[in-house]
Amino acid sequence: MGLLSLAIWMPIAFGVVLLALGRDDQATAVRWFALVGALASFLVTLPLYAGFQLGTAEMQFVENASWIQRFNVNYHLGVDGISFWFVLLTAFINVVVVIAGWEVITRKVNQYMAAFLILSGLMIGVFSALDGLLFYVFFEATLIPMYLIIGIWGGPNKIYAAFKFFLYTLLGSLLTLVALIYLYIQSGGSFDIATWHALPLSRGEQTGLFFAFFAAFAVKVPMWPVHTWLPDVHVEAPTGGSAVLAAIMLKLGAYGFLRFSLPIAPDAAHEWAWLMIALSLIAVVYVGLVALVQQDMKKLVAYSSVAHMGFVTLGFFIFIDLGVSGGVVQMIAHGFVSAAMFLSIGVLYDRVHSREIASYGGVVNTMPKFAAFSLLFAMANCGLPGTAGFVGEWMVILAAVKYNFWIGFAAASALIFGAAYTLWMFKRVYLGPVANDHVKELSDINAREFLMLALLAVAVLYMGVNPKPFTDVMDASVAELLRHVAVSKLN
Repeated sequence: MGLLSLAIWMPIAFGVVLLALGRDDQATAVRWFALVGALASFLVTLPLYAGFQLGTAEMQFVENASWIQRFNVNYHLGVDGISFWFVLLTAFINVVVVIAGWEVITRKVNQYMAAFLILSGLMIGVFSALDGLLFYVFFEATLIPMYLIIGIWGGPNKIYAAFKFFLYTLLGSLLTLVALIYLYIQSGGSFDIATWHALPLSRGEQTGLFFAFFAAFAVKVPMWPVHTWLPDVHVEAPTGGSAVLAAIMLKLGAYGFLRFSLPIAPDAAHEWAWLMIALSLIAVVYVGLVALVQQDMKKLVAYSSVAHMGFVTLGFFIFIDLGVSGGVVQMIAHGFVSAAMFLSIGVLYDRVHSREIASYGGVVNTMPKFAAFSLLFAMANCGLPGTAGFVGEWMVILAAVKYNFWIGFAAASALIFGAAYTLWMFKRVYLGPVANDHVKELSDINAREFLMLALLAVAVLYMGVNPKPFTDVMDASVAELLRHVAVSKLN
């Protein structure tokens, strides 16, 4: 069993053990066992960084074994510079989420922790799969634990939100399954994704495949106008569920564009790039304006996620290396920042049991340590230089200006909305005099919450100050992807 298999199956194994043996009267033991599982699963991914070779676009840490021999389906894993960071990010966020739910979750603790551990393994499987059917199995399987997380531990309308999440994402994926089967037939009975990249497909075939993939990946990102499920789900999901959904699950769709849409249907990707750019700009501008009028903190950050992911898809479809790299960097940065934003809201909700902005005011007076962390994360969400939130957006805007000045101008102008809604929320929640008795009675963060937020703060600052290790890993793979797309376009 290689490192990638360990990264996938170790958290799943810990989760299965928790489901089988854990009970609510053993809650403390269950929490420690889950933390050990999450930490061990993260530590397993660190040798990937130590052994990753820079300067090559080849798949690394490859594992290949026959799975369903009759249909030529293989258990085929590997990572390149594009997928590598998401394996580490997923394992890291899983550790933070386990710590976040330590005291908050008091019923069915073993099932809650097991759901996140299993979900973590499945998402790493999505980023590692090099076989089309294996990718699809992991991609769809992630719906099950997240559906349960929302439906069991969510808010008052949790069942509605869980069904909406499941139906939106499942229906989009069915067209993708049809596309995968079509590619299997066209390639002579192979599910190998690299083989599909080399298929000589006609313009009509590429267009059909492009929109079949779009149906699944655009919903998952989510792009405008198929983003309407996200705010409802975030509002009802428990804090840990919102953090993982924003930090990792949204990235599965954006990753799908890079692994399937661009290399398999390059001509269609160029032909329909105008549509993708238009939808991305609408997400950045219009959804940013929608976020401005939100009164629920979770809903505001949910709309913020749609706007930030708009920069990702914008970067991908201008076909410039700086833009694609910027999109990938933005995905990683958004993973840190969005998780931090949702977990910060969770800290307040655990104390006051309200997500309404109007329920707060002057929190800095009673929770100064927490307010300092929240200010850092708010600045990162605005894209302040020196934080992770700045790097990817800046790269995408530079590439967009190079591609078309007015597209770059529109994207850059939209950053004003990000600063407006984030700082407006921060001002009303944290600054000024103490607004009511609830805020007056607040206690500052404890050691567990400090650790949780400190881990994310270090990640946000390190990536903002020193993004080179992140970009060095992806440069060769991005260059090879764009070369493939350009050559295919000429042919």
